[in-house]
Amino acid sequence: MKILPWAGDAVFPALCEALLAWRKSAPDTRDLPWRDEPTPYHVWISEIMLQQTRAAVVRGYYLRFLDALPSVRDLADVDDDALMKLWQGLGYYSRARNLKRAAEIIVREHEGQLPNDFDALLTLPGIGRYTASAIASFAYGQPRPAVDGNFLRVAARVTANPIDIAKDASKRALEAALAPSYSSGRDAGLLNEAFMDLGATICLPNGAPLCHTCPAARLCLAHDRGTEQDYPIKTALKPRRKEKRTVLLLSCGEHIAIRKRPAKGLLAALWEYPNVDGKLSRRAVCAHLTAEGFNVRDIVPLPPALHIFSHIEWELTGWAVTVADTNEPPLMAAEEIESAQPPLLWVRREELAERYSIPAAFGYFTPQ
Repeated sequence: MKILPWAGDAVFPALCEALLAWRKSAPDTRDLPWRDEPTPYHVWISEIMLQQTRAAVVRGYYLRFLDALPSVRDLADVDDDALMKLWQGLGYYSRARNLKRAAEIIVREHEGQLPNDFDALLTLPGIGRYTASAIASFAYGQPRPAVDGNFLRVAARVTANPIDIAKDASKRALEAALAPSYSSGRDAGLLNEAFMDLGATICLPNGAPLCHTCPAARLCLAHDRGTEQDYPIKTALKPRRKEKRTVLLLSCGEHIAIRKRPAKGLLAALWEYPNVDGKLSRRAVCAHLTAEGFNVRDIVPLPPALHIFSHIEWELTGWAVTVADTNEPPLMAAEEIESAQPPLLWVRREELAERYSIPAAFGYFTPQ
């Protein structure tokens, strides 16, 4: 890939100097636990969790995750359902699956230690250029700009550059333009933190940036022109596809019916409540379940919900359905599911809360 120059990059040495001085002089008020002990494992876990998720949400998950899986080897050995339970609520579950796949490779090929070579990091599942740069800089002190949306927004405003930041070439060009201004050692990580903190707390993505508190205001061409909110430029996303689904919370005695989703595709291999395409009425739900061999005792509507994925919106209709005990399929323990492969697994309510990961798309209907 040809790396194009980033317009206005002559200002980057002064920008990096100003931000590094700001980061060193200002107290760290964001209370991010992964900064306290930036080992390669800790940095890796935090950066994967922070993809598509706010730092305030990640904090609790991060601490629980490390308490349960304190090392790469623990992650490589963890049961899939236990891993998904730890991840429940964070969304984008492929991140967790890639973490385990990468951990298995690290144990097998790197003696349980994340490699300190940038190119080797890129070969691991789920690790792209940003995450590899974050690990290399925070954990290993290498001069690698970890270019994310915060970097791109700050750079686009400082240089008043109309470059499309959604394009990979724009990110690669910014990496190349910033790299000469990075020092090795702790300063590499601190400078990356400075860009991230500036974008998260001052050079805000929505609404007016807080330019009066910005350490880079005197260097910022957009601020000088009063055009801060014209940047950055980003290609509009395609409209999400909209789908309607009806979720059935089936109960039989003290048990709730769940099933495992297919091994590939959306929410792959996660547990879900039975559901069907479309928005079904009470009568349609009863007819559907009767055709499946169930004797419906009671059916109650649940509050509707809307769940938004990156490319799909689900408009969800829910029904709580009690079926007769005489229609109850054989109840099986979780360890029997692989050999028996029943269409539904009936679990006790306490088991549902303790052992099975129900993604947020279906969690709206989980009984309290």
